[in-house]
Amino acid sequence: MEARMTGAADPDVITAIQHLHKAVHAGGVDRKLLSLLHLRTSQINGCSPCVFATVESARKAGETEERLHHVVAWRDTPFYTDEERAALALAEAATRLQDGAPGVTDEIWDAAADHFSEEQLGAITLEIAMTNFFNRINRTVREQAGKTW
Repeated sequence: MEARMTGAADPDVITAIQHLHKAVHAGGVDRKLLSLLHLRTSQINGCSPCVFATVESARKAGETEERLHHVVAWRDTPFYTDEERAALALAEAATRLQDGAPGVTDEIWDAAADHFSEEQLGAITLEIAMTNFFNRINRTVREQAGKTW
């Protein structure tokens, strides 16, 4: 499979994305958790470039191999805190909106709200939304795995 686009992105788009990333990282959420959310969302969407790059950057940030390998089955492993589980449930619910999935229920939102401030929930929600955004672009243009950012 070959990428459909190979040119550089518009500089204005890059600037806008940088501002969104800055907003996410200013929200007071641990970077390792943001990486886990990005990874799990990208796994659901089958976005190989995001899975590849997120694993690489999470490793560099000190995330363990054990947690990276098991995030796909986070419900059935002992490697995640209740806080992380609430955020992962939110990421999955916000990502699985197709085929009549219920989306983010009050139960899922309330569980996340028990662990995170409103500012943190805003950052988590933006991280999930941006990941879905990038996943869809990458899948559309057939971006290839192997690059990091």
